[in-house]
Amino acid sequence: MLNHIWAVLLFIGILVAGLTGHVSGEGSVLDAAAKAAEKAVMGIALPLAGMMMFWLGVLRLMEKAGVLDALVRFLSPLLRRLFPDVPKDHPAMGAMVMNLSANMLGLSNSATPMGLKAMGHLQELNAHKQSASNTMVTFLALNTAGFTLIPITAMNFLNAAGISNSFRVIIPTIIATACTSTVAVLAAKTYQRFSPQLPDEVEQPVEEKKAVQTGISGRAKFFLGLLAFLFAGMAVLELGPKNLRGDLLRDTGLSSVIEKAAERKATAEKVLSEKKAAQTQMVAAVEPPVWRRMMDGASGLAIPAILLAAVGIAWARGVRVYEEFVEGAKEGFAVSTRIMPYLVAMLAVLAILRESGAFLLLEYALAPVLNLLGFPVELLTLALMRPLSGSGAQGILNEILTRPDLSEMVKFTAAILYGSTETTFYVLTVYFGSVGVRRFRHALLAGLTADFIGMCAAIFFGRLLFALV
Repeated sequence: MLNHIWAVLLFIGILVAGLTGHVSGEGSVLDAAAKAAEKAVMGIALPLAGMMMFWLGVLRLMEKAGVLDALVRFLSPLLRRLFPDVPKDHPAMGAMVMNLSANMLGLSNSATPMGLKAMGHLQELNAHKQSASNTMVTFLALNTAGFTLIPITAMNFLNAAGISNSFRVIIPTIIATACTSTVAVLAAKTYQRFSPQLPDEVEQPVEEKKAVQTGISGRAKFFLGLLAFLFAGMAVLELGPKNLRGDLLRDTGLSSVIEKAAERKATAEKVLSEKKAAQTQMVAAVEPPVWRRMMDGASGLAIPAILLAAVGIAWARGVRVYEEFVEGAKEGFAVSTRIMPYLVAMLAVLAILRESGAFLLLEYALAPVLNLLGFPVELLTLALMRPLSGSGAQGILNEILTRPDLSEMVKFTAAILYGSTETTFYVLTVYFGSVGVRRFRHALLAGLTADFIGMCAAIFFGRLLFALV
């Protein structure tokens, strides 16, 4: 399924870029793809290598200290129901517990290395290495559901945008993510009945591969012909008179949509920088409220508590803490290098889709239907981007929160929506890529089902709690 989705996203991005004039030059989709590929390696994979080594070392100390065994025993009744195929004392249980606990506390950066470690253990139990097991799918469904107790990131965006009482999103986000997590597990368990795990494909020798002739079906020929026709139209816009594209966009009403979006983005960036500067001065001069200091302090103490427990108990039991830490950290760099190609492929195509203007055109086309359903049109781009790209969703959220023409209800709803969903495509790409799984089976469908429920819950609670704000 992901092969088809990836190709379709690429086709849409390039063709829409041809319509909007973003094919080449500065700010083009090709420029965005190159920057995204660089970010995938230099900004994500390599920094992740250091984090992987650190947290895998800590995780090994927790195993040696017996902390993970205690956690697994405490949560055993729930874990046995969620993951019946994992043996009771298997190390995968402890890694999954640590990953889900870190996600629950909002420690997303620390959760990823633990999740990748869990995937490695689950792959050891997987009979068909190229195809995701039912346990893997359920585990990733919980990750994409993103149950959280404190939506720190969404609250920080609200505070940065100058919106008071950001704590009001905590309860609706907890309820929404609880709904999302429940649906994620139910979807994973239900869909697995219709998505059998297939045996691994046997690699053919190079000589046999060359001898195999692959024909093109009639449907594929029609699709290729359609692509060629659309590309020809794109070439006419690129090579034809300069006013041809402008006239076409103006006649269809798309030029005003694109211009307004560009103005909103520029205004949002300016307002956000001003409010951040004002907030910095205010924080320095005003004592934060007690609840805020308590939440910040609790979040700040979470990681030191884990480190003290891991190292302290292991040291007290006579474990050679330094040597065991190093031993656990050794595999971190190898994991980060394995996921680089997957990250480049996914982030590059998402950058093409984002910069092409495809989301703006879809928002323009669906506005009448969304208004009829009671879905705020302004949140469509955020809803579409959130499962695809975390950084892209953050940019859209900032723009929504700093727009003066939007109500407080829409802004609070946007924050709940952001905190109630996860970057499903990114999670699946990184986690499955780290262990070489090629067939995702029903993992993507289960994740997107959970995302949809999370978005519906966010809209419901946003209207219920903030309609009169």
